[in-house]
Amino acid sequence: MARPPAPSGDLFGAEPSVAPAPRAGSKKPRPLADRLRPMSLGDVTGQDHLVGPDGTLTRMLARGSLASLILWGPPGVGKTTIARLIADQAGLLFSQISAVFSGVGDLKRVFEEAARHMRTGQATLLFVDEIHRFNRAQQDAFLPVVEEGIVTLIGATTENPSFALNGALLSRCQVLVLKRLDDAALDQLLTRAETEIGRVLPLDHEARASLRAMSDGDGRYLLNMAEQLFSLPDETPPLDAAALSDLLSKRAALYDKDREEHYNLISALHKSLRGSDPDAALYWFSRMLLGGEDPRYIARRLLRFAAEDVGMADPQALLVTETAWQTYERLGSPEGELALAQAVVYLGTAPKSNAVYAAFGAAQKAARATGSLMPPAHIRNAPTKLMRELGYGEGYAYDHGEEDAFSGQNYFPEGMARARFYEPTGRGLEREIARRLEHWDRLRAERGQEPQE
Repeated sequence: MARPPAPSGDLFGAEPSVAPAPRAGSKKPRPLADRLRPMSLGDVTGQDHLVGPDGTLTRMLARGSLASLILWGPPGVGKTTIARLIADQAGLLFSQISAVFSGVGDLKRVFEEAARHMRTGQATLLFVDEIHRFNRAQQDAFLPVVEEGIVTLIGATTENPSFALNGALLSRCQVLVLKRLDDAALDQLLTRAETEIGRVLPLDHEARASLRAMSDGDGRYLLNMAEQLFSLPDETPPLDAAALSDLLSKRAALYDKDREEHYNLISALHKSLRGSDPDAALYWFSRMLLGGEDPRYIARRLLRFAAEDVGMADPQALLVTETAWQTYERLGSPEGELALAQAVVYLGTAPKSNAVYAAFGAAQKAARATGSLMPPAHIRNAPTKLMRELGYGEGYAYDHGEEDAFSGQNYFPEGMARARFYEPTGRGLEREIARRLEHWDRLRAERGQEPQE
């Protein structure tokens, strides 16, 4: 399919990312991804929630109420294409800049051009690729021109707008989320490519599925790989998955240790462990390692999980996880990663309790609320004669010398009612701990040692 021409009057002439038209007599074809660029919003693949019959953008354009937008999604899912098609359908002048190559001077020039066009009755759609690359001050420059309607802004970003864009700009834009292309959408792209080229890809069924998986949801990357396969001789027999892997380099998984994906994956690992799903936890653990995450960071989270989510249901979890971390430090990667994988499975299959975590939070709240209440006199330390004369330590019962090694005395501050912070669950070791606490409660009541309020 041919790409629609840029509207006349584009502020920068031809779009910078588009190669110049071939000279007369040139037989160099355009890239396959460019030849298959959709001609209308309805042709966009994998984003029906936005451009389908009941999609957000479809309804917005039908009402004639196009707002400034932030298109948030992974690479290769159609952000640039959608922006260009919106401009075409809305009858707006399309202008494009990239935050990677532009500064304040470029923005000023674009805004001045848009203002001139506005005075002649021509509205401008300004598409800003990688808008998250602009710093906060540069993002502020958009506020007046968006507010005054000088431009309709469409910003594209692969980063979470909540973190990457300032609140003032976000409040003036509607965020639309583009989805990673699923398997069906990717296969649809391959079918379109085969129709365009006029022959099928030289792949068996398994290899075709492997090709889609290698693209990791990026349609542009998929078509670039398909183009390499179409360049093979026509008589090439169908490749299997192994031959395909040898021919094409595998796309690196999307993962940035400083950005949202980092936090999404560690959250997925933690919640899979909490949900007692060791298989899912191993998957997210592996995803993080493949993305280049420092195993020590994962080990710290596992240790935290052992204390927070397993707790006293299985106190061994802390020891197992700490030992796994020490093993990793001794062996390094990749051998030491197996010890961390063992800890992942142990934690995923251990009984779970956050009772200590909850008790600690409740105790901290009570400590803040009660200020500086003193311990009762009988458990205060009495190293001097004066302190003994003041009653420090008087009446203290040594528990090992009492029946059942339990005195039942009050250990809370004077004037504070006894509180129960720790409520053990009925899981794992905490079943036995709960029985012990109930037994001590009965002894305390029998011996009349309940504290006075």
